[in-house]
Amino acid sequence: MATGVPSRENAVRKKAPISIIYDGKLSPEEILTQSYATFSTTEVINGGNTNMLFFGDNLQALLYMLNNGYKSSVRLIYIDPPFATVSSFTNRNQEHAYNDSLCGGEYVEFLRERIIVMRELLTEDGSIYLHLDGNMAFTMKLIMDEVFGEKNFRAFITRKKCSTKNYTKNTYGNISDYIMFYSKSADYIWNRPYEPWEYDRMIEQYPYIDEKTRRRYKKVPVHAPGTRNGETGKEWRGKMPPKGKHWQYTPDRLDEYDAAGEIYWSPTGNPRRMVFFEPDKGIPVQDIWLNFRDSINQAQMTTGYPTEKNFEMMKMIVDASSNPGDIVLDCFAGSGTTLGAAFELNRRWIGVDNSVESIKAIIKRFTVGLDVYGDYVTKNDCIQYRLDVFPKCAFDIMTESINLSAIPPITAIAREQENISNYRVALSSG
Repeated sequence: MATGVPSRENAVRKKAPISIIYDGKLSPEEILTQSYATFSTTEVINGGNTNMLFFGDNLQALLYMLNNGYKSSVRLIYIDPPFATVSSFTNRNQEHAYNDSLCGGEYVEFLRERIIVMRELLTEDGSIYLHLDGNMAFTMKLIMDEVFGEKNFRAFITRKKCSTKNYTKNTYGNISDYIMFYSKSADYIWNRPYEPWEYDRMIEQYPYIDEKTRRRYKKVPVHAPGTRNGETGKEWRGKMPPKGKHWQYTPDRLDEYDAAGEIYWSPTGNPRRMVFFEPDKGIPVQDIWLNFRDSINQAQMTTGYPTEKNFEMMKMIVDASSNPGDIVLDCFAGSGTTLGAAFELNRRWIGVDNSVESIKAIIKRFTVGLDVYGDYVTKNDCIQYRLDVFPKCAFDIMTESINLSAIPPITAIAREQENISNYRVALSSG
């Protein structure tokens, strides 16, 4: 694998800016100063007050938050917006969940307006994750660079979203989507995630055993590409770095490693650093994710909402880019997977959605709990409830005044779910 060396010529060359032009593109000032709707508490779930679920247009909710005490207060934002598929989506019961009708410049501006407000809601050490597929991900990458700055781009993650597709006839199977990770500044919360080691992979990566300590290790070079004129470009132990390279460490530091028994000397006198296996750390997660598929099997627990994301993936994102007590925001909340992950990891959360089915799914998640997915063919003759007692997630439902007419069905489902939840608790404790 080739490794590039920073060019001195490029260091002084000014980068030409890139921007997207389309009809209807507003200035940030126009977006941030527009009027917004008011929201009020219309339902209290599990005692309320700790978290907030907004029912209404998410741009209105974001502007409401921005102007009511939440500016620079949110540590982490994850959004999984519509993918510009020009489609309609239903839940497992074939009830309408949401429309994905926008495309082209209209879609870009729809999402850009919300991203600009979200940036203002983030703390200076906050981060945002934008989840899209290949349809609009690369267009929105330019928008994210524009809003957050190229320097604050952290990762472009490729995720395997489903099992292998064998029915694709004229192209490669579409099994991936993408997650863009940006921070608001250079100083951001980062708790690096790790994957547990598999035995065979550990043996492959750390093939040597130290005779003294019996610990496994691998050998890595102690030099790096590029010449240097300072300490790392000088002679060490009678040797100069290979041509076109420099020592990764100063000679004094290399002496320390050698004294600690962490330098391997080949029979020809070539030094390499011994990196020992540390089983507690695991493998740092890279930018290709193969283990977080959304494909549903009959044993998985789900709300039944379409496009429900992998819960373990959301827990990893929340844990990596926030700390306990922080506020996590998802303004395309859907089934509430982000909110559930935040609650389980002791974060506060704010969710927003304008779909009644989304609100129902989130209430179900935090009152009755999730159901086994099962199958579509066999008709159930009974409803099965788990008899466990789980912690209650308290939240308020905040409703935009224009949506007050939709409150009765939400209130009804909330009452129904709370009654079922209380019944479960009574059974398990009795």
